[in-house]
Amino acid sequence: MAKTASKNNIESLLRERVPPHDNEAEQSLLGSMLLSGEIIPDVAEIVQSKSFYNGANSHIFEVILDLFAKGEPADPITVSDKLMEAGVLDTVGGKSYIHTLVNIVPTAANAKYYAEIVEKNGMLRSLIKVATQIAGLGYEPGAEVEKVVDQAESLIFGVAEKRISERFSHIKDLLIDSFEQIEHLYEKKASVTGVPTGFKDLDDKTSGLNPSDLIIVAARPSMGKTSLALSIAQNVALKEKVPVALFSLEMSRQQVVQRLMCSEARVDAQSLRTGNLNEDDWPKLSSAVGRLAEAPI
Repeated sequence: MAKTASKNNIESLLRERVPPHDNEAEQSLLGSMLLSGEIIPDVAEIVQSKSFYNGANSHIFEVILDLFAKGEPADPITVSDKLMEAGVLDTVGGKSYIHTLVNIVPTAANAKYYAEIVEKNGMLRSLIKVATQIAGLGYEPGAEVEKVVDQAESLIFGVAEKRISERFSHIKDLLIDSFEQIEHLYEKKASVTGVPTGFKDLDDKTSGLNPSDLIIVAARPSMGKTSLALSIAQNVALKEKVPVALFSLEMSRQQVVQRLMCSEARVDAQSLRTGNLNEDDWPKLSSAVGRLAEAPI
């Protein structure tokens, strides 16, 4: 009973408080987009329709993006027509509200600033919603701590994921970036355009490890897949000084470290596991430990 009362008190307190929002920033952002279509792609990279607190503003934002995506002009007239076709023009405030948005801002120069304000408030509202859900989980009768922690992490990660998720891009912008990259490669004329793996034949085939690449090392059991992956990680971290993250479902942290030590020191792994080392192995291990300790792994 006490838990239920506390949960209800939290929900009641949150309902009484006005969620973070800035209606002027929302209106100024929409006005900027109606004034200049050139800033629409930049704005779309920052803010989403769900970031708007005002439902009417969110609907107008979606219409502007839809028109832009179709290559049509997004101005007060075209936006009003689209809203009318959807039967929601009066709901969002009518043509007068659309024209008011344009008159709010003299220039579209600060559009990105307005977009960041709108997105920030949207994120805060999402966090408040998630926090309420997490509080509710904690007050559930017989709640298991481990499960509550897992659910809480999942909810928080969901908000963070939305923040970093990739948004739509217009092909015009992508073509410009791609062309610039091709020019850079043409001027550089290097066979390895990414991070070298340390294996020349492999680098010649793949051009190294490039951004956004997903590389799967596949083979039958006990063919050396893990050894190859660790060797690449070792080469990238030690020779190229590029940070590397290692994650293994098969080996513990100590096992991963020991394999790296053996590889770097050129010491037999079985000898290390059994402690059957000779006098020559110790200096090699000490030197390897020093190098690995400084590596960005």
